Amino acid sequence: MNAIITASELASELAGENPPVLLDIRWQLSVAKAAGEPAFDGRAEYAKGHLPGAVFIDLDAELAGHAGAKEGRHPLPDLAVLGAALRAAGVSADRDVVVYDGGQGWAAARAWWLLRWTGHPSVRVLDGGLATWEGPLETEIPSPEPGTFTPAPGATGLLDADGAAALARSGLLLDARAAERYRGDVEPIDRVGGHIPGAVSAPTTQNVAADGRFLPAAELADRFTTLGATGAAGQVGVYCGSGVSGAHEVLALAVAGIDAQLYVGSWSQWSADESRPVATGPDPQ
Repeated sequence: MNAIITASELASELAGENPPVLLDIRWQLSVAKAAGEPAFDGRAEYAKGHLPGAVFIDLDAELAGHAGAKEGRHPLPDLAVLGAALRAAGVSADRDVVVYDGGQGWAAARAWWLLRWTGHPSVRVLDGGLATWEGPLETEIPSPEPGTFTPAPGATGLLDADGAAALARSGLLLDARAAERYRGDVEPIDRVGGHIPGAVSAPTTQNVAADGRFLPAAELADRFTTLGATGAAGQVGVYCGSGVSGAHEVLALAVAGIDAQLYVGSWSQWSADESRPVATGPDPQ
């Protein structure tokens, strides 16, 4: 099954006999705000209007564990919390799931990756997110029949810090952050700027067109091949700041037909450990 679905394809499936479960994952990275500027509230945005039947899932509370220097900003969630949230949303292993966010795609990709990692066989991301939907929205909060999905981790590749370091030496480790953060020119969030030695800069923003939709699969395959991806199993990994935008890059690789592993702790975990080496500048080493 494809990793992504278009808005028109989704509309057709929602009108069919076995519509997918819809999960709304609207979220934005919390950064310093100007005085008086409110923080983004995904649940409030969901309440203003969402795809018919969609259930809101909170990325920070349900798709991630508690942040900490040893774990990173968005570590893996507690499986009991994740499973309860998914079942309450109606998720079962024998029913398709489609996830979407406001359009950036990062949050939806995080949900997609977690569902795959915990064994769900059929989950897709709405390509381009809510912005591409041309049908009606609703404000009613649905009460779906509870699902039966029980997360069983390990179905897809997961990297820890040591695994990421090894892959940077022996395979291909992609850094999905902005190039200036990779180089260490700026670092607005974490303790220090730079990248994991050996990692290759591959900003996730270059995987999509101006409208937020993914580039065609052939173009993505060309991009990742140029960066060094061979398609060999277990030889491509991705990290970002905290395992959210990196999931979007893993999704882009999947669209291109390339399996990749995700270092969930990412730079927020790596850079917090002063014993870990840091490279700066445009070159991997």
